[in-house]
Amino acid sequence: MPLQTSAESPVPVRTVLRLVGEWIGRLGRVWVEGQIAELNRRGGTVYLILRDPVAAVSVRVICPRQVFDAADPAPVDGSRVVVWAKPDFSMARGAFSLSALQVRAVGAGELLARLDRLRRALAAEGLFAPERKRPLPFLPGTIGLICGRDSAAERDVLRNAAQRWPAVRFRVEPVAVQGPRAAEEVSAALAALDADRAVDVIIIARGGGSLEDLLPFSDESLVRAVAACRTPVVSAIGHEQDVPLLDLVADVRASTPTDAARRVVPDVGEQLALISDLRARARRQLAGRIDREAAWLAAIRSRPALASPRAEIDRRHEQVIALAERARRCLAARLDRAAADLEHARARLIALSPAATLRRGYAIVQRADSTVVTSALAVATGEDLHLRFADGRRSVTVSD
Repeated sequence: MPLQTSAESPVPVRTVLRLVGEWIGRLGRVWVEGQIAELNRRGGTVYLILRDPVAAVSVRVICPRQVFDAADPAPVDGSRVVVWAKPDFSMARGAFSLSALQVRAVGAGELLARLDRLRRALAAEGLFAPERKRPLPFLPGTIGLICGRDSAAERDVLRNAAQRWPAVRFRVEPVAVQGPRAAEEVSAALAALDADRAVDVIIIARGGGSLEDLLPFSDESLVRAVAACRTPVVSAIGHEQDVPLLDLVADVRASTPTDAARRVVPDVGEQLALISDLRARARRQLAGRIDREAAWLAAIRSRPALASPRAEIDRRHEQVIALAERARRCLAARLDRAAADLEHARARLIALSPAATLRRGYAIVQRADSTVVTSALAVATGEDLHLRFADGRRSVTVSD
Protein backbone atom coordinates (compact mmCIF):
# COMPACT_ATOMS: atom_id res chain seq x y z
CA MET A 1 0.00 0.00 0.00
CA PRO A 2 1.55 3.36 -1.03
CA LEU A 3 2.55 5.79 1.68
CA GLN A 4 0.10 8.68 1.97
CA THR A 5 1.99 11.98 2.08
CA SER A 6 1.49 15.63 1.13
CA ALA A 7 3.29 18.92 1.36
CA GLU A 8 1.38 19.65 4.58
CA SER A 9 2.08 16.25 6.15
CA PRO A 10 5.52 15.02 4.94
CA VAL A 11 7.25 11.98 6.39
CA PRO A 12 10.75 12.11 7.85
CA VAL A 13 13.76 10.73 6.00
CA ARG A 14 14.13 7.85 8.43
CA THR A 15 10.65 6.63 7.61
CA VAL A 16 11.32 6.64 3.87
CA LEU A 17 14.65 4.86 4.31
CA ARG A 18 13.09 2.32 6.66
CA LEU A 19 10.35 1.53 4.16
CA VAL A 20 12.89 1.25 1.33
CA GLY A 21 15.01 -1.09 3.45
CA GLU A 22 11.97 -3.23 4.31
CA TRP A 23 10.97 -3.48 0.64
CA ILE A 24 14.51 -4.43 -0.43
CA GLY A 25 14.68 -6.99 2.37
CA ARG A 26 11.67 -8.76 0.91
CA LEU A 27 13.53 -9.40 -2.38
CA GLY A 28 15.26 -12.40 -0.91
CA ARG A 29 18.52 -13.88 -2.12
CA VAL A 30 19.50 -13.62 -5.79
CA TRP A 31 22.24 -14.84 -8.13
CA VAL A 32 23.98 -11.85 -9.73
CA GLU A 33 26.50 -11.93 -12.58
CA GLY A 34 28.96 -9.16 -13.33
CA GLN A 35 32.57 -8.13 -13.84
CA ILE A 36 34.78 -7.05 -10.94
CA ALA A 37 35.62 -3.40 -11.55
CA GLU A 38 37.27 -2.77 -8.19
CA LEU A 39 38.52 -5.10 -5.45
CA ASN A 40 39.65 -4.04 -1.95
CA ARG A 41 40.54 -6.24 1.04
CA ARG A 42 40.13 -4.77 4.50
CA GLY A 43 40.74 -7.16 7.33
CA GLY A 44 38.26 -10.02 7.16
CA THR A 45 36.06 -8.33 4.53
CA VAL A 46 36.44 -7.95 0.75
CA TYR A 47 34.70 -5.02 -0.94
CA LEU A 48 33.84 -5.38 -4.61
CA ILE A 49 32.39 -3.09 -7.25
CA LEU A 50 30.46 -5.39 -9.59
CA ARG A 51 29.88 -3.89 -13.05
CA ASP A 52 27.29 -4.95 -15.59
CA PRO A 53 29.10 -6.19 -18.75
CA VAL A 54 26.64 -4.45 -21.09
CA ALA A 55 25.12 -1.43 -19.35
CA ALA A 56 27.18 1.22 -17.57
CA VAL A 57 25.85 0.38 -14.10
CA SER A 58 27.50 -1.16 -11.06
CA VAL A 59 26.72 -2.26 -7.51
CA ARG A 60 28.75 -2.53 -4.30
CA VAL A 61 29.24 -6.05 -2.93
CA ILE A 62 30.38 -6.84 0.64
CA CYS A 63 31.87 -10.29 0.95
CA PRO A 64 33.43 -12.10 3.94
CA ARG A 65 37.04 -12.96 3.19
CA GLN A 66 36.53 -16.71 3.72
CA VAL A 67 33.64 -16.67 1.18
CA PHE A 68 35.75 -14.77 -1.36
CA ASP A 69 38.80 -17.01 -0.88
CA ALA A 70 36.64 -20.12 -1.39
CA ALA A 71 36.15 -19.18 -5.08
CA ASP A 72 38.28 -21.31 -7.44
CA PRO A 73 40.05 -19.83 -9.29
CA ALA A 74 40.51 -16.74 -7.15
CA PRO A 75 38.80 -13.73 -8.81
CA VAL A 76 40.88 -10.65 -9.67
CA ASP A 77 40.13 -7.23 -11.15
CA GLY A 78 38.31 -7.72 -14.43
CA SER A 79 37.14 -11.27 -13.67
CA ARG A 80 33.61 -12.38 -14.45
CA VAL A 81 31.88 -13.76 -11.35
CA VAL A 82 28.50 -15.03 -10.24
CA VAL A 83 27.51 -13.99 -6.70
CA TRP A 84 24.84 -15.54 -4.45
CA ALA A 85 23.89 -12.48 -2.41
CA LYS A 86 21.30 -10.88 -0.21
CA PRO A 87 20.22 -7.33 -1.16
CA ASP A 88 20.89 -4.90 1.67
CA PHE A 89 20.05 -1.25 2.28
CA SER A 90 21.94 0.88 4.83
CA MET A 91 19.66 3.45 6.41
CA ALA A 92 22.63 5.31 7.91
CA ARG A 93 24.25 5.92 4.53
CA GLY A 94 21.17 5.61 2.33
CA ALA A 95 23.17 3.17 0.18
CA PHE A 96 22.25 -0.09 -1.54
CA SER A 97 24.65 -3.04 -1.58
CA LEU A 98 24.78 -6.82 -1.85
CA SER A 99 25.95 -9.08 0.95
CA ALA A 100 27.72 -12.00 -0.73
CA LEU A 101 27.08 -15.50 0.57
CA GLN A 102 28.88 -17.32 -2.24
CA VAL A 103 31.20 -16.29 -5.08
CA ARG A 104 31.88 -18.34 -8.21
CA ALA A 105 34.34 -17.43 -10.92
CA VAL A 106 32.92 -17.81 -14.41
CA GLY A 107 35.09 -20.41 -16.19
CA ALA A 108 36.44 -20.13 -19.73
CA GLY A 109 34.02 -22.77 -20.97
CA GLU A 110 31.02 -20.89 -19.67
CA LEU A 111 32.35 -17.62 -21.06
CA LEU A 112 32.81 -19.21 -24.46
CA ALA A 113 29.29 -20.62 -24.33
CA ARG A 114 27.84 -17.21 -23.50
CA LEU A 115 29.88 -15.56 -26.21
CA ASP A 116 28.62 -18.16 -28.67
CA ARG A 117 25.01 -17.46 -27.71
CA LEU A 118 25.60 -13.73 -28.13
CA ARG A 119 27.33 -14.34 -31.47
CA ARG A 120 24.37 -16.34 -32.78
CA ALA A 121 21.89 -13.69 -31.60
CA LEU A 122 23.83 -10.85 -33.27
CA ALA A 123 24.32 -12.90 -36.44
CA ALA A 124 20.57 -13.49 -36.60
CA GLU A 125 20.12 -9.72 -36.60
CA GLY A 126 22.42 -9.49 -39.63
CA LEU A 127 25.21 -7.55 -37.90
CA PHE A 128 27.86 -9.89 -39.32
CA ALA A 129 26.41 -10.10 -42.86
CA PRO A 130 29.04 -9.70 -45.65
CA GLU A 131 26.85 -7.22 -47.55
CA ARG A 132 27.16 -4.78 -44.63
CA LYS A 133 30.94 -4.66 -44.99
CA ARG A 134 32.24 -1.37 -46.39
CA PRO A 135 35.35 -1.15 -48.58
CA LEU A 136 38.42 0.60 -47.23
CA PRO A 137 39.59 3.82 -48.95
CA PHE A 138 42.65 3.39 -51.18
CA LEU A 139 44.64 6.14 -49.48
CA PRO A 140 42.99 7.51 -46.31
CA GLY A 141 43.70 11.14 -45.48
CA THR A 142 43.52 10.58 -41.72
CA ILE A 143 43.41 7.25 -39.89
CA GLY A 144 41.74 6.97 -36.50
CA LEU A 145 43.58 4.64 -34.13
CA ILE A 146 42.05 3.31 -30.90
CA CYS A 147 44.59 1.50 -28.75
CA GLY A 148 46.18 1.34 -25.31
CA ARG A 149 48.28 4.29 -24.18
CA ASP A 150 51.97 3.80 -25.17
CA SER A 151 51.16 0.22 -26.19
CA ALA A 152 53.10 -2.08 -28.49
CA ALA A 153 50.03 -2.19 -30.78
CA GLU A 154 50.17 1.60 -31.21
CA ARG A 155 53.90 1.50 -32.01
CA ASP A 156 53.45 -1.34 -34.49
CA VAL A 157 50.67 0.42 -36.39
CA LEU A 158 52.37 3.84 -36.50
CA ARG A 159 55.80 2.45 -37.42
CA ASN A 160 54.60 0.11 -40.18
CA ALA A 161 52.21 2.69 -41.61
CA ALA A 162 54.99 5.31 -41.76
CA GLN A 163 57.28 2.84 -43.49
CA ARG A 164 54.66 2.11 -46.12
CA TRP A 165 53.51 5.72 -46.70
CA PRO A 166 55.54 8.39 -44.85
CA ALA A 167 52.92 11.13 -45.34
CA VAL A 168 50.12 9.19 -43.60
CA ARG A 169 48.33 11.02 -40.76
CA PHE A 170 46.86 9.50 -37.58
CA ARG A 171 44.45 10.61 -34.90
CA VAL A 172 45.21 8.41 -31.89
CA GLU A 173 42.65 7.86 -29.13
CA PRO A 174 44.29 6.10 -26.13
CA VAL A 175 41.89 3.98 -24.09
CA ALA A 176 41.85 1.15 -21.60
CA VAL A 177 42.05 -2.11 -23.57
CA GLN A 178 41.19 -4.47 -20.71
CA GLY A 179 39.28 -4.29 -17.50
CA PRO A 180 35.75 -3.18 -16.64
CA ARG A 181 35.95 0.24 -18.33
CA ALA A 182 37.57 -0.91 -21.58
CA ALA A 183 34.39 -1.44 -23.63
CA GLU A 184 32.95 1.90 -22.50
CA GLU A 185 36.15 3.85 -23.34
CA VAL A 186 36.57 2.13 -26.72
CA SER A 187 32.94 2.92 -27.60
CA ALA A 188 33.42 6.59 -26.62
CA ALA A 189 36.61 6.87 -28.68
CA LEU A 190 34.86 5.18 -31.60
CA ALA A 191 32.01 7.71 -31.47
CA ALA A 192 34.48 10.62 -31.38
CA LEU A 193 36.43 9.36 -34.40
CA ASP A 194 33.27 8.51 -36.34
CA ALA A 195 32.03 12.07 -35.82
CA ASP A 196 35.29 13.49 -37.26
CA ARG A 197 34.74 13.97 -41.01
CA ALA A 198 38.50 14.05 -41.61
CA VAL A 199 38.87 10.44 -40.43
CA ASP A 200 38.47 8.03 -43.37
CA VAL A 201 39.04 4.72 -41.56
CA ILE A 202 39.28 3.57 -37.92
CA ILE A 203 41.62 0.91 -36.54
CA ILE A 204 40.91 -0.72 -33.17
CA ALA A 205 44.15 -2.42 -32.11
CA ARG A 206 45.28 -4.46 -29.14
CA GLY A 207 47.96 -7.07 -28.57
CA GLY A 208 47.33 -10.65 -27.54
CA GLY A 209 45.95 -11.75 -24.19
CA SER A 210 43.81 -14.27 -22.38
CA LEU A 211 40.13 -14.81 -23.02
CA GLU A 212 39.25 -12.62 -20.06
CA ASP A 213 41.59 -9.86 -21.27
CA LEU A 214 39.86 -9.75 -24.67
CA LEU A 215 36.29 -9.90 -23.30
CA PRO A 216 35.71 -6.12 -23.68
CA PHE A 217 36.03 -6.56 -27.46
CA SER A 218 33.11 -8.98 -27.42
CA ASP A 219 30.93 -6.54 -25.47
CA GLU A 220 27.47 -6.27 -27.05
CA SER A 221 27.32 -2.47 -26.76
CA LEU A 222 30.70 -2.12 -28.50
CA VAL A 223 29.69 -4.53 -31.27
CA ARG A 224 26.52 -2.55 -31.92
CA ALA A 225 28.47 0.72 -31.88
CA VAL A 226 30.82 -0.61 -34.58
CA ALA A 227 27.84 -1.81 -36.65
CA ALA A 228 26.32 1.70 -36.47
CA CYS A 229 29.53 3.47 -37.58
CA ARG A 230 29.51 5.32 -40.91
CA THR A 231 33.31 5.08 -41.10
CA PRO A 232 34.91 1.74 -42.09
CA VAL A 233 36.36 -0.07 -39.09
CA VAL A 234 39.36 -2.43 -39.02
CA SER A 235 39.65 -4.85 -36.10
CA ALA A 236 43.19 -5.82 -35.06
CA ILE A 237 42.68 -7.57 -31.73
CA GLY A 238 45.12 -10.14 -30.40
CA HIS A 239 46.64 -12.77 -32.65
CA GLU A 240 45.37 -14.82 -35.56
CA GLN A 241 43.71 -17.42 -33.30
CA ASP A 242 41.85 -14.78 -31.25
CA VAL A 243 38.39 -14.04 -32.66
CA PRO A 244 36.42 -11.61 -30.48
CA LEU A 245 33.00 -10.53 -31.74
CA LEU A 246 34.54 -7.22 -32.83
CA ASP A 247 36.37 -9.14 -35.59
CA LEU A 248 33.05 -10.39 -36.97
CA VAL A 249 31.26 -7.02 -37.09
CA ALA A 250 34.22 -4.97 -38.34
CA ASP A 251 34.46 -4.21 -42.05
CA VAL A 252 37.95 -5.77 -42.21
CA ARG A 253 39.58 -8.17 -39.78
CA ALA A 254 43.37 -7.92 -39.45
CA SER A 255 45.29 -10.76 -37.82
CA THR A 256 47.64 -8.37 -35.95
CA PRO A 257 48.15 -4.60 -35.56
CA THR A 258 50.98 -4.86 -38.11
CA ASP A 259 48.60 -6.52 -40.55
CA ALA A 260 46.10 -3.70 -39.95
CA ALA A 261 48.69 -1.09 -41.03
CA ARG A 262 49.42 -3.17 -44.14
CA ARG A 263 45.73 -3.42 -45.06
CA VAL A 264 44.88 0.25 -44.48
CA VAL A 265 47.97 2.02 -45.83
CA PRO A 266 49.27 1.25 -49.35
CA ASP A 267 53.01 0.70 -49.82
CA VAL A 268 54.49 3.69 -51.65
CA GLY A 269 57.25 1.52 -53.12
CA GLU A 270 54.74 -1.01 -54.43
CA GLN A 271 52.56 1.76 -55.87
CA LEU A 272 55.53 3.42 -57.62
CA ALA A 273 56.59 0.04 -59.02
CA LEU A 274 53.00 -0.59 -60.15
CA ILE A 275 52.86 2.81 -61.86
CA SER A 276 56.18 2.14 -63.59
CA ASP A 277 54.97 -1.27 -64.72
CA LEU A 278 51.68 0.16 -66.01
CA ARG A 279 53.55 2.87 -67.91
CA ALA A 280 55.85 0.28 -69.49
CA ARG A 281 52.86 -1.88 -70.44
CA ALA A 282 51.06 1.13 -71.94
CA ARG A 283 54.22 2.08 -73.84
CA ARG A 284 54.56 -1.44 -75.22
CA GLN A 285 50.90 -1.60 -76.15
CA LEU A 286 51.06 1.75 -77.94
CA ALA A 287 54.33 0.93 -79.73
CA GLY A 288 52.92 -2.44 -80.84
CA ARG A 289 49.76 -0.80 -82.13
CA ILE A 290 51.75 1.81 -84.05
CA ASP A 291 54.01 -0.89 -85.53
CA ARG A 292 51.00 -2.93 -86.68
CA GLU A 293 49.34 0.09 -88.24
CA ALA A 294 52.62 1.10 -89.97
CA ALA A 295 53.04 -2.44 -91.36
CA TRP A 296 49.44 -2.43 -92.59
CA LEU A 297 49.95 0.96 -94.26
CA ALA A 298 53.20 -0.22 -95.92
CA ALA A 299 51.41 -3.34 -97.19
CA ILE A 300 48.60 -1.21 -98.62
CA ARG A 301 51.05 1.16 -100.31
CA SER A 302 53.00 -1.73 -101.83
CA ARG A 303 49.98 -3.09 -103.68
CA PRO A 304 50.09 -2.55 -107.50
CA ALA A 305 46.99 -0.37 -107.52
CA LEU A 306 48.75 2.21 -105.32
CA ALA A 307 52.37 1.52 -106.24
CA SER A 308 51.74 2.00 -110.06
CA PRO A 309 48.19 3.14 -110.82
CA ARG A 310 48.86 3.63 -114.64
CA ALA A 311 50.12 0.06 -115.03
CA GLU A 312 47.00 -1.23 -113.32
CA ILE A 313 44.81 0.87 -115.65
CA ASP A 314 46.69 -0.47 -118.72
CA ARG A 315 46.30 -4.02 -117.45
CA ARG A 316 42.60 -3.51 -116.91
CA HIS A 317 42.33 -1.92 -120.42
CA GLU A 318 43.94 -4.98 -121.97
CA GLN A 319 41.55 -7.19 -120.04
CA VAL A 320 38.57 -5.18 -121.36
CA ILE A 321 39.84 -5.46 -124.98
CA ALA A 322 40.45 -9.18 -124.63
CA LEU A 323 37.01 -9.72 -123.15
CA ALA A 324 35.38 -7.64 -125.91
CA GLU A 325 37.18 -9.67 -128.58
CA ARG A 326 36.20 -12.87 -126.89
CA ALA A 327 32.60 -11.70 -126.73
CA ARG A 328 32.67 -10.77 -130.46
CA ARG A 329 34.05 -14.19 -131.42
CA CYS A 330 31.52 -15.96 -129.27
CA LEU A 331 28.64 -13.93 -130.76
CA ALA A 332 29.86 -14.48 -134.33
CA ALA A 333 30.19 -18.20 -133.78
CA ARG A 334 26.69 -18.39 -132.32
CA LEU A 335 25.28 -16.37 -135.27
CA ASP A 336 27.01 -18.69 -137.76
CA ARG A 337 25.61 -21.74 -136.02
CA ALA A 338 22.15 -20.18 -136.00
CA ALA A 339 22.33 -19.36 -139.75
CA ALA A 340 23.39 -22.91 -140.57
CA ASP A 341 20.56 -24.30 -138.46
CA LEU A 342 18.10 -21.97 -140.19
CA GLU A 343 19.28 -23.05 -143.67
CA HIS A 344 19.04 -26.70 -142.74
CA ALA A 345 15.51 -26.20 -141.41
CA ARG A 346 14.55 -24.34 -144.60
CA ALA A 347 15.83 -27.12 -146.78
CA ARG A 348 13.88 -29.71 -144.80
CA LEU A 349 10.78 -27.54 -144.98
CA ILE A 350 11.07 -27.23 -148.74
CA ALA A 351 11.66 -30.96 -149.14
CA LEU A 352 8.61 -31.77 -147.09
CA SER A 353 6.34 -29.07 -148.71
CA PRO A 354 3.34 -30.23 -150.90
CA ALA A 355 4.45 -27.67 -153.52
CA ALA A 356 7.55 -29.74 -154.20
CA THR A 357 5.32 -32.76 -154.90
CA LEU A 358 3.17 -30.71 -157.28
CA ARG A 359 6.27 -29.63 -159.22
CA ARG A 360 7.02 -33.27 -159.91
CA GLY A 361 3.70 -33.54 -161.91
CA TYR A 362 1.16 -34.28 -159.28
CA ALA A 363 -2.15 -32.36 -158.75
CA ILE A 364 -4.57 -31.95 -155.87
CA VAL A 365 -8.32 -32.56 -156.59
CA GLN A 366 -10.69 -30.43 -154.51
CA ARG A 367 -14.39 -29.93 -154.39
CA ALA A 368 -16.04 -26.54 -154.45
CA ASP A 369 -15.89 -26.41 -150.64
CA SER A 370 -12.07 -26.93 -150.83
CA THR A 371 -12.20 -30.47 -149.38
CA VAL A 372 -9.66 -32.80 -150.98
CA VAL A 373 -10.86 -35.78 -153.00
CA THR A 374 -8.89 -38.84 -152.03
CA SER A 375 -10.87 -41.56 -153.87
CA ALA A 376 -12.28 -41.89 -157.40
CA LEU A 377 -15.37 -43.54 -156.05
CA ALA A 378 -16.16 -40.40 -154.04
CA VAL A 379 -16.68 -38.36 -157.22
CA ALA A 380 -20.11 -38.24 -158.89
CA THR A 381 -20.78 -37.74 -162.64
CA GLY A 382 -21.35 -34.10 -163.49
CA GLU A 383 -19.69 -32.85 -160.26
CA ASP A 384 -17.53 -29.73 -160.56
CA LEU A 385 -13.97 -30.17 -159.29
CA HIS A 386 -10.90 -27.95 -159.01
CA LEU A 387 -7.44 -29.21 -159.93
CA ARG A 388 -4.48 -27.56 -158.23
CA PHE A 389 -1.14 -27.71 -160.01
CA ALA A 390 2.25 -26.30 -159.05
CA ASP A 391 1.76 -23.32 -161.31
CA GLY A 392 -2.01 -22.72 -161.00
CA ARG A 393 -5.60 -24.07 -160.83
CA ARG A 394 -8.13 -25.50 -163.34
CA SER A 395 -11.87 -26.25 -162.99
CA VAL A 396 -13.26 -29.45 -164.55
CA THR A 397 -16.57 -31.30 -164.69
CA VAL A 398 -16.72 -35.06 -164.30
CA SER A 399 -18.27 -36.61 -167.42
CA ASP A 400 -17.91 -40.29 -166.78
